[in-house]
This record gives sequence, C-alpha cells and structure tokens, in this order.
Amino acid sequence: MERIRRIFDNNRRWVAAMTAADPDFFRKRAVPAEPHFLFIGCSDSRVPADSLTGTQPGEMFVHRNIGNQVFSADLNMLSVLQYAVEVLRVTDVMVCGHYGCAAVQAAAGNLPLGLVENWLGNIRNVLRLHRAELDAIGDESARLRRMIDLNVKEQVYNLAQTPVVQRAWQSGQHLLLHGLVYELQDGFLQGLALGIDSPDKARALAHSSEPS
Repeated sequence: MERIRRIFDNNRRWVAAMTAADPDFFRKRAVPAEPHFLFIGCSDSRVPADSLTGTQPGEMFVHRNIGNQVFSADLNMLSVLQYAVEVLRVTDVMVCGHYGCAAVQAAAGNLPLGLVENWLGNIRNVLRLHRAELDAIGDESARLRRMIDLNVKEQVYNLAQTPVVQRAWQSGQHLLLHGLVYELQDGFLQGLALGIDSPDKARALAHSSEPS
C-alpha cells in the first residue's frame, strides 16, 4: 500500500504545482481534445511519451506496446490509429523506439519467454530480413542498436501499409509518418525516417539500408 499511496501523494503535488502556475490548467484541458500527434511507442517505463516530447495533456494521442510494433493482427493498435487519423484528424504519426529495448534484445535471443514469444514474432521477421547486415556487425552493442533502428523503420513501413493510412493519403488528407528513436543515456530523440507522406516514400524507406 505504501507504493500506491506515493502515487496519490505525487498526484496531489502535481495538481498543486500545475494550478499554482496556471489556475485554469485543468479546466482548459477538460474540453474535447484536438491532438496533432499520434505517438506509437514502447511500453518500457523509461520512455514517457509526454515528458520526452515536451507535450502537454491534449496535444498527443498515445498507443504503447512491447517493442513499439505495428502489425495487421493488432486490433488495439489499428483501432487507435483509425480513431486518431479519421476522427481526431492528427497530422503526424510517430513510431518511437528506444535504445536498450529489451523486446528487440529478447527477439534476437533464444530464451523461452512464454506468451510474449507470440508478440516477438514480428520483430524476429525484421531481424531475419536483415540477417546478413546484422551478422556482419561484430560489436554486440552496435548490433543491438542497429536492430532497434531497423525495427523502427520496419514499423513505419508497416504503418504506411495499413488501410487507414492508405485511405488518408488517397483522399488527400495531410498525414506524415515518422520513425524516431530515443536514447536513454542522454534523453535525446533522433530521426530515422521523417516526413513519409506517400506509398512511394514508404517503399523507398523499406528498401533503404541506411537511416533516412
């Protein structure tokens, strides 16, 4: 119970700080949200979407899963994507990975992991597609970082293939896809694929071997 009480104590201190800085902080955010961004990130507790992007409540719609993945069998992610693009009319969708990702590391290993094995299959396909390149990287840390980059780029490509994104582009809706990676060691974001706004750019991304 002590840990959950700390959550309530932190909440009260946060409310006090926000209202001290702006007495209308919560009232202004109680209106229907009109976010510009959808953030698809990893569930890792060290990757706080709002904090690392400097966004305020109401600015960003968020979906998180293990390994920041986008694939056609995930109805949760697809439902979030459809709502964000077709109802909220977000203009930018970000897939954000992070260095030190345990999901990518686990996908590269052989340890039995139970139920999560089913979830890691998509990442293992990414690693299989780039096996020759990855095997040529002798340093294990550098190889893992490259795996993480490749996973982000593949998920952006997968995002571009979804019917939701395809419909948006066909109808002329302004929608940009981005692939980002977060460095836990210093807190900085890096762009791996920015401004994907057409099937042609998505295909070029899929065939590139270097971060764009």
